[in-house]
Amino acid sequence: MKLLAVKPGEEVIATLSRHAAEAGITNGAIVSLVGAIDACAISNMPATDAKSDVVTEYRQPFELSGTGEIVDGKVHVHVVLGREGDMALAGHLHWAKVDTFFVHAYTISLTANDS
Repeated sequence: MKLLAVKPGEEVIATLSRHAAEAGITNGAIVSLVGAIDACAISNMPATDAKSDVVTEYRQPFELSGTGEIVDGKVHVHVVLGREGDMALAGHLHWAKVDTFFVHAYTISLTANDS
């Protein structure tokens, strides 16, 4: 298992992609993602078109948890975001900015022998 850390001042997807490449993880599982972010964009599918995305940007702090995968070097993450008022949002993470806290991704690299 490999920890990929996102620190204040970094963007989550770009940083995880960079760290995965540096660690030689081309294909793998993000088994746990935990931390807090200050802004993000997530998407969900409209009820009438499963092949489309509705992307919404948020500029507020969120607690974050999630999972994902790395396929051919591309990071794909789904998250649950908790915000003020004990409300939660969920979706595909397009980007997220860490300014105040951190995000930690616990990953497992997969090889051709694992599939």
